[in-house]
Amino acid sequence: MSVTTRISQDRLKQYFETFTKRFLQDGSPEAVDIEVLEPELGDQYAAQGARLIGITYDPRISALELEVDSGDHRVYAPEAVWALEEADGFISALEVVAPDGTREVVSIKRVGLRRME
Repeated sequence: MSVTTRISQDRLKQYFETFTKRFLQDGSPEAVDIEVLEPELGDQYAAQGARLIGITYDPRISALELEVDSGDHRVYAPEAVWALEEADGFISALEVVAPDGTREVVSIKRVGLRRME
């Protein structure tokens, strides 16, 4: 069963550090789609099927960063961050609301084990 939770500003750093260590640094790749929902420009993808390396939040500059193999994607001063968590704590989706009202929807998929050669 999945649960949707709003992550408070004071928990963002620790929340995403814990998720990254637990699920993204285990040698098993996860894929991410980042969709930007901009009222004036419409829906656009910032990334599709990219390998997710980590998610961090830097409180000094108030930036949420998605580290993907094709480059980093940042949202500065997010007003709200919502996470859809699976029963084991894996985040399968994020919604990030930027100060200008733009919404970013991040879909995270478990891809499977990486072969070690």
